[in-house]
Amino acid sequence: MQNSTKPIKEHIQDFLDYCEIEKGLRKNTQENYRKYLEKFFHWMDEAKLGSLLPHQLTPEHIWAYRVYLSRTPSPATGKLLSKGTQNYYLVALRGFLAYFVSKDVPSIPPGKIVLPKADKGQKSIKFLNLDQVGKLLASINPKDDGSIRDRAILEAFFSTGLRIAELTALNLEQFNSLKDKKDMELGVIGKGGKPRVVYFSERALNFIRKYLEIRNDSKHINQKALFINFRDKKDDEDSRLTPRSIERMVKKYALLSGVPIFTTPHTLRHSYATDLLNQGVDLRSIQEFLGHSNIATTQIYTHVTNKRLRDIHHQFHSDPDKK
Repeated sequence: MQNSTKPIKEHIQDFLDYCEIEKGLRKNTQENYRKYLEKFFHWMDEAKLGSLLPHQLTPEHIWAYRVYLSRTPSPATGKLLSKGTQNYYLVALRGFLAYFVSKDVPSIPPGKIVLPKADKGQKSIKFLNLDQVGKLLASINPKDDGSIRDRAILEAFFSTGLRIAELTALNLEQFNSLKDKKDMELGVIGKGGKPRVVYFSERALNFIRKYLEIRNDSKHINQKALFINFRDKKDDEDSRLTPRSIERMVKKYALLSGVPIFTTPHTLRHSYATDLLNQGVDLRSIQEFLGHSNIATTQIYTHVTNKRLRDIHHQFHSDPDKK
Protein backbone atom coordinates (compact mmCIF):
# COMPACT_ATOMS: atom_id res chain seq x y z
CA MET A 1 0.00 0.00 0.00
CA GLN A 2 1.28 3.47 -0.90
CA ASN A 3 1.60 6.18 1.72
CA SER A 4 -1.97 7.17 2.62
CA THR A 5 -1.02 9.59 5.39
CA LYS A 6 -0.28 12.42 2.97
CA PRO A 7 -3.06 14.95 2.36
CA ILE A 8 -4.83 14.55 -0.97
CA LYS A 9 -3.20 17.68 -2.40
CA GLU A 10 0.30 16.32 -1.80
CA HIS A 11 -0.32 13.36 -4.12
CA ILE A 12 -0.51 15.56 -7.22
CA GLN A 13 3.09 15.14 -8.39
CA ASP A 14 2.97 11.39 -7.86
CA PHE A 15 -0.25 11.32 -9.89
CA LEU A 16 1.34 13.29 -12.74
CA ASP A 17 4.37 10.97 -12.73
CA TYR A 18 1.95 8.04 -12.91
CA CYS A 19 0.18 9.69 -15.88
CA GLU A 20 3.49 10.04 -17.69
CA ILE A 21 5.16 6.71 -16.88
CA GLU A 22 2.31 4.23 -16.51
CA LYS A 23 -0.45 5.85 -18.58
CA GLY A 24 1.87 7.25 -21.25
CA LEU A 25 0.04 10.59 -21.36
CA ARG A 26 1.67 13.50 -23.15
CA LYS A 27 2.90 16.66 -21.39
CA ASN A 28 -0.03 18.83 -22.47
CA THR A 29 -2.50 16.23 -21.16
CA GLN A 30 -0.65 16.11 -17.86
CA GLU A 31 -0.80 19.90 -17.65
CA ASN A 32 -4.54 19.79 -18.29
CA TYR A 33 -4.96 17.34 -15.41
CA ARG A 34 -2.94 19.64 -13.19
CA LYS A 35 -5.00 22.67 -14.19
CA TYR A 36 -8.34 20.96 -13.62
CA LEU A 37 -7.28 19.47 -10.29
CA GLU A 38 -6.08 22.86 -9.06
CA LYS A 39 -9.73 23.97 -8.97
CA PHE A 40 -10.54 20.98 -6.74
CA PHE A 41 -7.66 21.88 -4.45
CA HIS A 42 -8.82 25.52 -4.40
CA TRP A 43 -12.28 24.36 -3.36
CA MET A 44 -10.72 22.21 -0.60
CA ASP A 45 -8.85 25.23 0.73
CA GLU A 46 -11.99 27.38 0.69
CA ALA A 47 -13.88 24.60 2.51
CA LYS A 48 -11.00 24.30 5.00
CA LEU A 49 -10.31 20.74 3.84
CA GLY A 50 -6.73 21.29 2.71
CA SER A 51 -5.37 18.64 5.08
CA LEU A 52 -7.95 16.00 4.09
CA LEU A 53 -6.46 12.51 3.62
CA PRO A 54 -7.53 10.27 0.71
CA HIS A 55 -9.50 7.86 2.93
CA GLN A 56 -11.37 10.80 4.50
CA LEU A 57 -12.86 11.91 1.18
CA THR A 58 -16.59 11.15 1.11
CA PRO A 59 -19.42 11.26 -1.45
CA GLU A 60 -20.71 14.29 0.46
CA HIS A 61 -17.44 16.11 -0.31
CA ILE A 62 -17.80 15.22 -3.99
CA TRP A 63 -21.35 16.51 -4.04
CA ALA A 64 -20.31 19.79 -2.38
CA TYR A 65 -17.59 20.20 -5.01
CA ARG A 66 -20.08 19.59 -7.81
CA VAL A 67 -22.37 22.26 -6.37
CA TYR A 68 -19.36 24.59 -6.25
CA LEU A 69 -18.57 23.89 -9.94
CA SER A 70 -22.14 24.54 -11.01
CA ARG A 71 -22.36 27.88 -9.19
CA THR A 72 -18.90 29.35 -9.71
CA PRO A 73 -18.46 31.67 -12.71
CA SER A 74 -15.47 31.35 -15.01
CA PRO A 75 -12.82 34.02 -14.26
CA ALA A 76 -12.32 34.43 -18.02
CA THR A 77 -15.94 34.99 -19.09
CA GLY A 78 -17.85 35.69 -15.90
CA LYS A 79 -20.42 33.10 -16.99
CA LEU A 80 -21.32 29.93 -15.13
CA LEU A 81 -19.44 26.85 -16.29
CA SER A 82 -21.32 24.77 -18.85
CA LYS A 83 -22.07 21.14 -18.08
CA GLY A 84 -19.41 20.15 -20.60
CA THR A 85 -16.75 22.25 -18.88
CA GLN A 86 -17.78 20.91 -15.47
CA ASN A 87 -17.24 17.44 -16.90
CA TYR A 88 -13.58 18.26 -17.64
CA TYR A 89 -12.99 18.99 -13.95
CA LEU A 90 -14.85 15.88 -12.85
CA VAL A 91 -13.04 13.63 -15.35
CA ALA A 92 -9.72 14.88 -13.95
CA LEU A 93 -10.89 14.11 -10.42
CA ARG A 94 -12.01 10.63 -11.50
CA GLY A 95 -8.56 10.06 -12.95
CA PHE A 96 -7.02 11.15 -9.66
CA LEU A 97 -9.21 8.69 -7.74
CA ALA A 98 -8.34 5.93 -10.24
CA TYR A 99 -4.68 6.59 -9.44
CA PHE A 100 -5.44 5.99 -5.75
CA VAL A 101 -7.07 2.68 -6.65
CA SER A 102 -4.08 1.59 -8.74
CA LYS A 103 -1.68 2.41 -5.90
CA ASP A 104 -3.85 0.81 -3.19
CA VAL A 105 -4.42 4.14 -1.47
CA PRO A 106 -7.78 3.91 0.34
CA SER A 107 -10.30 6.42 -1.03
CA ILE A 108 -13.74 6.44 -2.63
CA PRO A 109 -13.91 4.68 -6.03
CA PRO A 110 -13.87 6.84 -9.17
CA GLY A 111 -17.20 5.37 -10.23
CA LYS A 112 -18.85 7.41 -7.49
CA ILE A 113 -18.43 10.46 -9.71
CA VAL A 114 -21.22 10.40 -12.30
CA LEU A 115 -20.83 12.96 -15.06
CA PRO A 116 -23.80 15.28 -15.70
CA LYS A 117 -25.46 15.21 -19.07
CA ALA A 118 -24.18 17.89 -21.40
CA ASP A 119 -26.32 20.96 -22.01
CA LYS A 120 -28.91 20.45 -24.73
CA GLY A 121 -27.49 21.43 -28.07
CA GLN A 122 -23.97 21.83 -26.68
CA LYS A 123 -22.40 19.51 -29.21
CA SER A 124 -23.36 21.60 -32.21
CA ILE A 125 -20.31 22.78 -34.11
CA LYS A 126 -19.46 26.09 -35.69
CA PHE A 127 -17.94 26.07 -39.14
CA LEU A 128 -17.51 28.21 -42.23
CA ASN A 129 -18.98 27.36 -45.60
CA LEU A 130 -16.73 27.38 -48.66
CA ASP A 131 -17.58 30.98 -49.56
CA GLN A 132 -16.66 32.12 -46.06
CA VAL A 133 -13.43 30.13 -46.09
CA GLY A 134 -12.59 31.76 -49.41
CA LYS A 135 -13.20 35.23 -47.97
CA LEU A 136 -11.02 34.45 -44.96
CA LEU A 137 -8.13 33.23 -47.10
CA ALA A 138 -8.46 36.08 -49.59
CA SER A 139 -8.27 38.65 -46.77
CA ILE A 140 -4.54 37.91 -46.50
CA ASN A 141 -2.54 39.71 -49.13
CA PRO A 142 0.80 37.84 -49.06
CA LYS A 143 3.13 40.79 -49.57
CA ASP A 144 5.58 40.60 -46.67
CA ASP A 145 7.16 37.95 -44.44
CA GLY A 146 4.34 37.91 -41.89
CA SER A 147 1.43 37.88 -44.33
CA ILE A 148 3.07 35.22 -46.53
CA ARG A 149 3.51 33.05 -43.45
CA ASP A 150 -0.06 33.70 -42.28
CA ARG A 151 -1.54 32.73 -45.64
CA ALA A 152 0.49 29.50 -45.63
CA ILE A 153 -0.78 28.70 -42.13
CA LEU A 154 -4.46 29.21 -42.96
CA GLU A 155 -4.14 27.29 -46.23
CA ALA A 156 -2.50 24.43 -44.32
CA PHE A 157 -5.27 24.38 -41.72
CA PHE A 158 -8.05 24.06 -44.29
CA SER A 159 -6.15 21.59 -46.48
CA THR A 160 -5.24 19.17 -43.68
CA GLY A 161 -7.65 19.59 -40.75
CA LEU A 162 -4.67 19.83 -38.42
CA ARG A 163 -5.20 20.72 -34.79
CA ILE A 164 -3.42 23.89 -33.74
CA ALA A 165 -0.92 21.99 -31.56
CA GLU A 166 -0.16 19.69 -34.49
CA LEU A 167 0.49 22.63 -36.80
CA THR A 168 2.75 24.47 -34.38
CA ALA A 169 4.74 21.25 -33.89
CA LEU A 170 5.64 21.03 -37.60
CA ASN A 171 9.37 21.27 -38.32
CA LEU A 172 11.24 22.70 -41.27
CA GLU A 173 12.97 19.42 -42.10
CA GLN A 174 9.60 17.77 -42.79
CA PHE A 175 9.27 19.96 -45.88
CA ASN A 176 12.80 19.62 -47.28
CA SER A 177 11.62 17.49 -50.21
CA LEU A 178 8.72 19.72 -51.19
CA LYS A 179 10.12 21.09 -54.48
CA ASP A 180 7.50 20.84 -57.24
CA LYS A 181 5.14 18.37 -55.58
CA LYS A 182 1.46 18.79 -56.43
CA ASP A 183 0.36 17.13 -53.23
CA MET A 184 1.99 15.78 -50.12
CA GLU A 185 1.36 13.25 -47.37
CA LEU A 186 2.82 13.91 -43.95
CA GLY A 187 2.83 11.80 -40.82
CA VAL A 188 1.95 13.67 -37.62
CA ILE A 189 1.50 12.68 -33.99
CA GLY A 190 -1.91 13.79 -32.85
CA LYS A 191 -3.89 13.95 -29.65
CA GLY A 192 -3.06 11.21 -27.18
CA GLY A 193 0.12 10.35 -29.12
CA LYS A 194 -1.90 8.82 -31.96
CA PRO A 195 -0.12 8.90 -35.36
CA ARG A 196 -1.95 9.70 -38.57
CA VAL A 197 -1.34 10.94 -42.09
CA VAL A 198 -2.51 14.38 -43.27
CA TYR A 199 -2.68 15.58 -46.84
CA PHE A 200 -1.59 18.92 -48.27
CA SER A 201 -3.31 20.10 -51.46
CA GLU A 202 -1.46 21.66 -54.39
CA ARG A 203 -2.89 25.04 -53.48
CA ALA A 204 -1.67 24.80 -49.87
CA LEU A 205 1.76 23.62 -51.01
CA ASN A 206 2.11 26.59 -53.36
CA PHE A 207 1.67 29.00 -50.46
CA ILE A 208 3.97 26.94 -48.22
CA ARG A 209 6.62 27.06 -50.95
CA LYS A 210 6.36 30.87 -51.05
CA TYR A 211 6.75 30.91 -47.30
CA LEU A 212 9.77 28.58 -47.43
CA GLU A 213 11.54 30.99 -49.77
CA ILE A 214 11.47 33.74 -47.17
CA ARG A 215 11.88 31.26 -44.32
CA ASN A 216 15.15 29.97 -45.74
CA ASP A 217 16.37 33.51 -46.42
CA SER A 218 15.64 34.69 -42.88
CA LYS A 219 18.19 35.01 -40.12
CA HIS A 220 16.38 32.18 -38.33
CA ILE A 221 17.70 29.55 -40.73
CA ASN A 222 18.93 27.40 -37.86
CA GLN A 223 15.52 27.27 -36.19
CA LYS A 224 13.94 23.81 -36.12
CA ALA A 225 10.32 25.01 -36.31
CA LEU A 226 8.51 25.43 -39.61
CA PHE A 227 6.33 28.39 -38.64
CA ILE A 228 8.27 31.01 -36.73
CA ASN A 229 7.97 34.51 -35.32
CA PHE A 230 9.94 36.93 -37.49
CA ARG A 231 10.46 39.44 -34.71
CA ASP A 232 14.02 40.31 -33.83
CA LYS A 233 15.43 37.36 -31.95
CA LYS A 234 18.79 35.71 -31.79
CA ASP A 235 19.16 32.65 -33.96
CA ASP A 236 19.63 30.43 -30.92
CA GLU A 237 16.34 31.56 -29.34
CA ASP A 238 13.15 29.58 -29.92
CA SER A 239 11.06 31.43 -32.50
CA ARG A 240 8.37 28.76 -32.94
CA LEU A 241 4.91 30.31 -33.14
CA THR A 242 2.71 29.50 -30.16
CA PRO A 243 -0.92 28.34 -30.39
CA ARG A 244 -1.99 31.60 -28.75
CA SER A 245 -0.24 33.73 -31.37
CA ILE A 246 -1.90 31.76 -34.17
CA GLU A 247 -5.30 32.12 -32.51
CA ARG A 248 -4.82 35.91 -32.42
CA MET A 249 -3.74 35.88 -36.05
CA VAL A 250 -6.84 33.96 -37.18
CA LYS A 251 -9.09 36.29 -35.19
CA LYS A 252 -7.48 39.31 -36.90
CA TYR A 253 -8.21 37.98 -40.39
CA ALA A 254 -11.71 36.92 -39.38
CA LEU A 255 -12.44 40.54 -38.49
CA LEU A 256 -10.84 41.80 -41.70
CA SER A 257 -12.78 39.40 -43.92
CA GLY A 258 -16.14 39.82 -42.22
CA VAL A 259 -16.61 36.11 -41.53
CA PRO A 260 -18.28 35.13 -38.21
CA ILE A 261 -16.43 36.37 -35.15
CA PHE A 262 -16.42 32.86 -33.64
CA THR A 263 -13.78 31.81 -36.21
CA THR A 264 -10.73 30.11 -34.68
CA PRO A 265 -8.15 27.61 -35.93
CA HIS A 266 -10.47 24.83 -34.73
CA THR A 267 -13.28 26.36 -36.79
CA LEU A 268 -11.16 25.66 -39.87
CA ARG A 269 -10.79 22.05 -38.73
CA HIS A 270 -14.58 21.82 -38.42
CA SER A 271 -14.94 23.48 -41.83
CA TYR A 272 -12.52 20.97 -43.36
CA ALA A 273 -14.49 18.01 -41.97
CA THR A 274 -17.86 19.50 -42.91
CA ASP A 275 -16.72 20.12 -46.48
CA LEU A 276 -15.56 16.51 -46.83
CA LEU A 277 -18.88 15.26 -45.49
CA ASN A 278 -20.83 17.49 -47.85
CA GLN A 279 -18.78 16.13 -50.76
CA GLY A 280 -19.93 12.61 -49.88
CA VAL A 281 -16.90 11.31 -47.94
CA ASP A 282 -17.92 8.58 -45.51
CA LEU A 283 -17.72 9.12 -41.77
CA ARG A 284 -15.07 6.45 -41.20
CA SER A 285 -12.71 8.17 -43.64
CA ILE A 286 -13.28 11.52 -41.96
CA GLN A 287 -12.52 9.86 -38.64
CA GLU A 288 -9.12 8.84 -40.05
CA PHE A 289 -8.49 12.29 -41.55
CA LEU A 290 -9.18 13.96 -38.21
CA GLY A 291 -7.42 11.39 -36.05
CA HIS A 292 -10.42 10.66 -33.84
CA SER A 293 -10.01 7.55 -31.70
CA ASN A 294 -13.76 7.02 -31.51
CA ILE A 295 -16.25 7.29 -34.37
CA ALA A 296 -18.72 8.82 -31.90
CA THR A 297 -16.54 11.94 -31.83
CA THR A 298 -16.78 12.24 -35.61
CA GLN A 299 -20.55 11.79 -35.61
CA ILE A 300 -20.92 15.35 -34.34
CA TYR A 301 -20.60 16.42 -37.99
CA THR A 302 -23.57 14.42 -39.22
CA HIS A 303 -26.04 17.08 -38.11
CA VAL A 304 -24.69 19.27 -40.90
CA THR A 305 -25.49 16.82 -43.67
CA ASN A 306 -28.69 15.80 -41.91
CA LYS A 307 -29.94 19.39 -42.26
CA ARG A 308 -28.72 19.60 -45.87
CA LEU A 309 -30.48 16.34 -46.77
CA ARG A 310 -33.64 17.49 -45.01
CA ASP A 311 -33.65 20.72 -47.03
CA ILE A 312 -33.16 18.75 -50.26
CA HIS A 313 -35.98 16.40 -49.27
CA HIS A 314 -38.31 19.31 -48.59
CA GLN A 315 -37.42 20.92 -51.91
CA PHE A 316 -37.57 17.94 -54.25
CA HIS A 317 -39.59 15.09 -52.72
CA SER A 318 -43.00 14.74 -54.36
CA ASP A 319 -46.15 14.94 -52.30
CA PRO A 320 -48.90 12.79 -53.94
CA ASP A 321 -51.55 15.18 -52.63
CA LYS A 322 -50.02 18.09 -54.49
CA LYS A 323 -49.95 18.53 -58.25
